[in-house]
Amino acid sequence: MENQTVSQGKTAAIISHFWVIGLIIAFVLNMNKRNPFTSFYIRQMLGLNILQLLNGWIIYKYLGNIAGWIVGVLLFVLWIISLIAAIKGEKKLVPVVGEQFQNLFKGI
Repeated sequence: MENQTVSQGKTAAIISHFWVIGLIIAFVLNMNKRNPFTSFYIRQMLGLNILQLLNGWIIYKYLGNIAGWIVGVLLFVLWIISLIAAIKGEKKLVPVVGEQFQNLFKGI
C-alpha cells in the first residue's frame, strides 16, 4: 500500500478501534475522501463490534458466563492485534474472521 495513503488514513484507522463511538467517528471522517487504509480497518472493527454484541446477547445468555468470558477474551486479543497493526501502518487481517469481514462489508 502506498505510504501516503497509510499516513493519511492512519489516524482515522486508529480511532475506529475505540468502540462504537470511534467507529462512527472514523466512518464520518472517511465519508468524503475515502481512504483504503481507513476503510480496511473500519470493516475489521465493524465485524469485531458485531461479534462482541452477539457475544453479549447470545453466548452469555445461552452458553453461560464462562463461555461468554472466553469469547470476550478472544475478541479482545483480535482487537489488540488489529490495533497494533493499525498503529504500525500495516494492513493486517485479524485471524480467522478478518477475510469474512472484508467480504461482508466491502461496500464500506
